[in-house]
Amino acid sequence: MKKELKIFVGIFLCLAASRFIPHPGNFTSLLALSFYVPSLLGIRYIPFLIISFALTDFVIGYHNLTHWTWGSVFLIGFLPLYFKNSFKLRIPGALTGAVIFFLITNLGVWTTGQYGYNLEGFLTCYTLAIPFFTSSILATLFFAIIIEGIYYLYSTKLIEKS
Repeated sequence: MKKELKIFVGIFLCLAASRFIPHPGNFTSLLALSFYVPSLLGIRYIPFLIISFALTDFVIGYHNLTHWTWGSVFLIGFLPLYFKNSFKLRIPGALTGAVIFFLITNLGVWTTGQYGYNLEGFLTCYTLAIPFFTSSILATLFFAIIIEGIYYLYSTKLIEKS
């Protein structure tokens, strides 16, 4: 139980730091953590991600798309079942998570009706989201490289295990 609490607090602090510190839109560790926590620790830690995300949303503020974002994080958490065996698979797996997040959350935006319930509105919704998608991809790659680096140092015993 003590180990799980430490892991939860670590996940929460990483997520909170990247969400609370001023940053460009969608440039957070959320998507990388959503992939790497289950990849390196196991899918049983997916609830830790969702709870951490919910706690930070409590501070930032809930909105009508909150459940779309949480749902995408939940789904991303299962990607490691297919992409976890090596660095060459994990990086594309994490980036696939960013694509899933983009597709699901923008579907949620489109369902609000602000762009119209037609093909033109659907395409407009996704087109206007491309700058945020770019930030998500760059952030996911940035944080994935950091996580991979720490994992490499830890697994080669260059960082002492406690």
